[in-house]
Amino acid sequence: MNPSPHDPSRRGVLSLATTAGLTAALGALPAFTASAAPEDRPDRTAESPLPADAAREQLWWRAPGDEGSLIEQGLPVGNGRIGALASNDPGHELLLITDATMWTGGLNDTLDQDGQFPYGRADFGSFTLLARLAVDLPDHDLGSVHDYRRTLDLAQGVAGCSYVRSGVTYRREMYASHPDDVIVLHFTQSGGGRHTGSITLTGTHGEKPDSAESFGAALPNGLRYGAAVQARATGGKVTVHGTRIDFTGCQELTVVVCAGTNYAPDAAAGFRDASLDPERLARTKARAAAAVPADALRRTHVADYRALYGRFGLSLGTSTAGQRALDTWERLHARARDDEPDPELEAAYLQFGRYLMISGSRDSLPLGLQGLWLDGNDPDWMGDYHTDINIQMNYWMADRTGLSACFDALADYCLAQLPAWTDVTRRRFGDPRNRFRNTSGGRTAGWAVAFSTNPYGGSGWWWHPAGNAWLCTTLWEHYEYTGSREYLRKIYPLLKGACEFWEARLLPVTLPGTSKEVLVDDHDWSPEHGPQDARGITYAQEVVWTLFGHYCTAAAALGRDTRYADTVAALRRKLYLPEVSPTTGWLQEWMSPDNLGETEHRHLSPLINLFPGDRIRPDGSTPKDVVAGATALLTARGMENFGWANAWRGACWARLKNAENAYRLIANNLRPSTDGRNGTASNLFDIYEAERGRGIFQIDANFGTPAAIVEMLLYSRPGHIELLPALPDAWAASGHLEGVPARGGFEVDLRWRDGRPTHVTVRSVGGRTTTVAHGSTTREITLRPGASVTLKGFGR
Repeated sequence: MNPSPHDPSRRGVLSLATTAGLTAALGALPAFTASAAPEDRPDRTAESPLPADAAREQLWWRAPGDEGSLIEQGLPVGNGRIGALASNDPGHELLLITDATMWTGGLNDTLDQDGQFPYGRADFGSFTLLARLAVDLPDHDLGSVHDYRRTLDLAQGVAGCSYVRSGVTYRREMYASHPDDVIVLHFTQSGGGRHTGSITLTGTHGEKPDSAESFGAALPNGLRYGAAVQARATGGKVTVHGTRIDFTGCQELTVVVCAGTNYAPDAAAGFRDASLDPERLARTKARAAAAVPADALRRTHVADYRALYGRFGLSLGTSTAGQRALDTWERLHARARDDEPDPELEAAYLQFGRYLMISGSRDSLPLGLQGLWLDGNDPDWMGDYHTDINIQMNYWMADRTGLSACFDALADYCLAQLPAWTDVTRRRFGDPRNRFRNTSGGRTAGWAVAFSTNPYGGSGWWWHPAGNAWLCTTLWEHYEYTGSREYLRKIYPLLKGACEFWEARLLPVTLPGTSKEVLVDDHDWSPEHGPQDARGITYAQEVVWTLFGHYCTAAAALGRDTRYADTVAALRRKLYLPEVSPTTGWLQEWMSPDNLGETEHRHLSPLINLFPGDRIRPDGSTPKDVVAGATALLTARGMENFGWANAWRGACWARLKNAENAYRLIANNLRPSTDGRNGTASNLFDIYEAERGRGIFQIDANFGTPAAIVEMLLYSRPGHIELLPALPDAWAASGHLEGVPARGGFEVDLRWRDGRPTHVTVRSVGGRTTTVAHGSTTREITLRPGASVTLKGFGR
């Protein structure tokens, strides 16, 4: 995933007639606005008790984040729409503020002379910062304080720090509240101290502030945006001086920030809400929140956060007292140096991924390459939505860890983009400059995507034919967890449009040495290596086979398009499925016995139906030679790669029930990143080594690695649940899962000791019948929705 940027080319114009027609066919668009409209009055009385072991879910550090390296040291906060990286410096608190919809660029729907969509900041566009907030306390510089401690409380969704100055203990907390739609900073002290300093809110694109309390502006693409800040104090004074807010002698200080844009998920309206004034709305929300007592703001935020976070519990065992005495960065170093398991840290890493999911994916755009967090306006690959692994991996863990509500951002994005994707496919996919165009008469139907997409229906880099099928299989898996008929109706147009694309694209060929005719993908590229003109690449064949099956199931469940579903089923029966190479012994990536690419390439595209799909299973239902070929290919790919590639490998080894290989890849991702190398930064963000000495933040491993951990502990597909399929020795002594979802409409509570289940409770959240297995022991259960059963006999 490292395409080269290209110079801008001419722009096309979205066919509004086409878009309006498809929008009408789809019905109502996803219900969110970039600056979410004020909600009903939040419940200020809700209490959220913490579990007894909540202290295990607190990360901590001995030093603040360096302003010059906040992407690796800043603590992330977010409410799913707005986010920030915070320095927690005692004397100079800095927040780099983002809104998920703060995007430059536009439709970008023309091809250059090489057949690519232009892919640069000037044409495709980029995710960018919205604002900077600085809170300066000049007499609290780092050299004048001691006993500094910075924390990220995963159990409550609160970041902060504490320190001692002149015998007084000062504390500050910060969080992004979803109910109040603001970022809150609360400064307190105990021992008679005071806070004196200033607050400045500035833009990052050369804006001229309207006042100290807010600013508004527009990007060259017409996107309007704004931000606002309010401050309230106890026992002191707050005044406005020009473009600065001063506070003097305050016992407590509350700072509230809101920001947003006028982006709207509506292609027919140019992805803008012309009636929205982001600056005015930000001021309204900031003022409303600032009028609420600080303890009520916090209580409301924690209750809302824990309603999601508290659905899932995990223990992988007990760490040593020595490990617990180390701060988070020291623990990462010790774990790598000593090569000793640190089960509480490993569990906290998964929970950190859940924290990021809740903070970055609610009621707005989905998580891109850097999620909701930036340290500048020039993120690598524009911080975009890559469709050949990255956006899919970002959502592998959502359903698996009890965060199905956070998946909606991805589904809503795809639905909102569908009119534009359909239109650009109709107009551009058949362009003779497109090396991936259909060669069978040139007919194009349905919709497709490029390797890179933006929020304006825009495309970047090459066309990615199989990307539509992979997006659809990702959307389908969410249905397997939730069983929501309403959701299935929502995504049905995406499934059908992708099938229409492939119906027009597939080519009939006769297999060499036989009279058997099969259907194969036209000229294509197995991401992101090997020939770019190969037919029948395994990746496409596998994912289209899966798409066709899901579409037929959806059509039957909804009682729609019976005749077309029969057509798709017939196409599926004729699809070529990959073979094992007699030359390499690997599952072939191309319709060739030879390896046409890089042996240890980062992508595992030909293994897409080992994971995240599950056509290839080591349970006897798949031919042994196919399982062996997949295992051989996975082995050849190696155990050392970028974080997201390690996460994918780990999940694949979990599916093959090789616990120690899967665990080794988890451990690889937990190695501390130093000098820009692959690994985990001090703030637990995953770092991708782009080149020697230069690392970049890419968030997908922060979600893919937790997904792999869950796959090691519980595998499911509709009708089947397997307990502890790949439990490594490091976690075997004891542990538990609580509220882990299983495909088919169930949840499982699981405890184990000495590698065997000791307690298993299965609850139906819509499912009826499933089997539950561990080793050779299998139980078949039938439950009505809402009922549960505790199973015995797995510990023998």
